[in-house]
Amino acid sequence: MTTEQIIEFERQIEELRAEISACIDPEERRQIESELRAIRAELAAENREELP
Repeated sequence: MTTEQIIEFERQIEELRAEISACIDPEERRQIESELRAIRAELAAENREELP
């Protein structure tokens, strides 16, 4: 994984966190939380693949 990819993942995570903190609709909040979990899982999977 390149530095640019890591930065993009982190940017997406921060954007979703900001959306969650501003969200008042429970359904929309669940959707954003789901997206956040998916991105975190993808980042974790990428990091595991890079381990020796």
